[in-house]
Amino acid sequence: MAKSKVAVRVPKQARDRTAEHDWSYELEALRPIADIVEVEANTRSEFIEGVRDADALMTSWGMRIDAEIIRALQRCVVIGVGSVGVDMVDVEAATAAGIVVTNVPDVFIEEVADHVMMLLLDTARMTSAMARIAAEGRWWDGRQLLSGRPRLLGQTLGLYGFGHVARCTARRAKAFGLRLIAHDPYVSELEITGAGVEPVGFGELLERSDFISIHTPHNAETEHAFDAGVLGRMKPSAILINSARGSIIDEQALIKALHEGTIAGAGLDVLEQEPPEPDNPLLTMPNVLVTPHVASATTRMRPETRRRVGREVALVLRGRWPLSCVNPSVLPRANLERWQPYPTSRGPNR
Repeated sequence: MAKSKVAVRVPKQARDRTAEHDWSYELEALRPIADIVEVEANTRSEFIEGVRDADALMTSWGMRIDAEIIRALQRCVVIGVGSVGVDMVDVEAATAAGIVVTNVPDVFIEEVADHVMMLLLDTARMTSAMARIAAEGRWWDGRQLLSGRPRLLGQTLGLYGFGHVARCTARRAKAFGLRLIAHDPYVSELEITGAGVEPVGFGELLERSDFISIHTPHNAETEHAFDAGVLGRMKPSAILINSARGSIIDEQALIKALHEGTIAGAGLDVLEQEPPEPDNPLLTMPNVLVTPHVASATTRMRPETRRRVGREVALVLRGRWPLSCVNPSVLPRANLERWQPYPTSRGPNR
């Protein structure tokens, strides 16, 4: 039987910087049933021609798989995304076309939670500023600056979204004596309270939190969820942490709020434009820490992510449900077998 074609595009800026072109991790699951074809396309039209007859696509960054590309796919049954977020794929268009979209929701969660706590602790204790003060020979200035900051114990961390990363972050934050509240209209209050976190409304999250950490996907509902009006409802002493997607925050509104003292600071691993323009004010503000979208990066992240993408795509090509489907409404229409057991903990209305 002929093997399936799985198309992959490595962005131009990555071609000379990675050694991943043997695709050995993905092929651990795919080798018996599929060949991986690298599409070296610099334009959308070249990419469309290269993937038109593909049975599957794999992507993590670079060219967005939008509705135009999806309409051109003649045989594709699955798009495997190598990240938690799937905003690089038009999921609605894929669903309309009957294409399964998978992601990697649970491979590097602990690493991102570690990074969130690093951003929180750095901004709380002004570590970057303290390092500059020490390096500049202003040894006695640091204590005076930090003496005006409250201690971490007893402060409130608000979690905007309560998915995997938020839950892991909550476990870490408890060890530092932080009080925990969360807002997520798509998670049962019983799940939130079961994790030792208090569920609250969005307004209460803004008004009570000393730190707010963003943990939602980027979509139409969360686009610029933190705009000027929302930032104005936060405490003037509050710090905003974002390890999710840059566009959840209105960046210009954030810059203005930081300049005017509407909020006290920010810790950001993601920005609206990546990489940012060199003159982006967030890169040089003393009350802001920016890291270059590296929260998930460890020696384990890329190999295990690639293995997981390969396994997900292989499951669908073998005619079975994937482990993680971000558009589950497509599954009843797809010619795929459900092989996972039905959970016994859920009743008909849960």
